[in-house]
Amino acid sequence: MATFELYRRSTIGMCLTETLDEMVSGGILSPELAIQVLVQFDKSMTEALDTQVKSKVSIKGHLHTYRFCDNVWTFILQDAVFKSDECQENVSRVKIVACDSKLLSQ
Repeated sequence: MATFELYRRSTIGMCLTETLDEMVSGGILSPELAIQVLVQFDKSMTEALDTQVKSKVSIKGHLHTYRFCDNVWTFILQDAVFKSDECQENVSRVKIVACDSKLLSQ
């Protein structure tokens, strides 16, 4: 199964990467094993979001920038409003990165 490395830039992904770097620098972990951990993290995040997240959110805002490159859409919205069944959040600026999930099965 192919995966995207998008989730490595999330807060938890950055913390994992930082911790793995410290462990490799300290000789606790080999670089090869650290890479295997990151690959497993990518797979686990993709699977968890696909199977465990059932919420739907609508987003409205001013489209500041959009880009399509290498089958990846990037949207930057200003004054965005996220609405779900439970709540509504206003965000001054948000970056959304979207990939075609069909590419994961290739």
